[in-house]
Amino acid sequence: MRVLVVTAVAAEADSVAAGLAAARTPGPGAGPSEAPATAPVTPGAATPAPAGPSAGGNAPPPLPYRLTRHHSPAVDVLVAGVGPAAAAAGTAAALARTPYGLVVSAGIGGGFGTLAPVGSLVVAEAIVAADLGADTPDGFVPVDELGFGRTRHLPPAALASRAAGATGALLAPVLTVSTVTGSAGRAALLAERHPGAGAEAMEGFGVAEAAVAHGVPVLEIRAVSNPVGPRDRAAWRIKDALEALAHAFQRLSPLFEEESP
Repeated sequence: MRVLVVTAVAAEADSVAAGLAAARTPGPGAGPSEAPATAPVTPGAATPAPAGPSAGGNAPPPLPYRLTRHHSPAVDVLVAGVGPAAAAAGTAAALARTPYGLVVSAGIGGGFGTLAPVGSLVVAEAIVAADLGADTPDGFVPVDELGFGRTRHLPPAALASRAAGATGALLAPVLTVSTVTGSAGRAALLAERHPGAGAEAMEGFGVAEAAVAHGVPVLEIRAVSNPVGPRDRAAWRIKDALEALAHAFQRLSPLFEEESP
């Protein structure tokens, strides 16, 4: 089974790649900070098109963002851009080119209160579009309650549980937002609407929409860099979160191997 890991920015992809590389090179000095042995594809460069009817003049267009390939296990790491629309578009483009057995949305994000403190990991029990809907005089109404779509994707329960166990992560809903929370009031509102939510990020639901449209199961994992709430950039621990993300993928690598046929 080939796995597609979708990140928003290069720093997240580099952490994922470092973790995968460390899993392949155990021993003295090995760790997530080592440079991965990968086959990089530069932004805008064409990746090899799959053989078959789509090849030749009907080959899909080049991916717009960097794709890095790992061969043991078979993992491709994609930098798709920030936000649900970019995530969905990048994931869909990659899925149109290559058959994958699993898609993983991965990166850093905000954590809710004591459930997911800074530096911890959250694996999505559910991937939720938290602000997709309408404001009304009676409050926010999700788009599914309006009858226009869906706001929730459920990763395979057994696989999500195994991923959480392998990484020591909290298994909880992860919210996808188009606008990062910047106030205590909005944080409280989201926590009230989505009890038990562990983290907030910007790409998971977009990745899940593309994966489900292609009939591929999806996971999401987030390393917490800051609390959900008032924006205090000085208190953010992005480096620590990226290191936690690398360690998570070092531990997930054997799981990807097990899932391969």
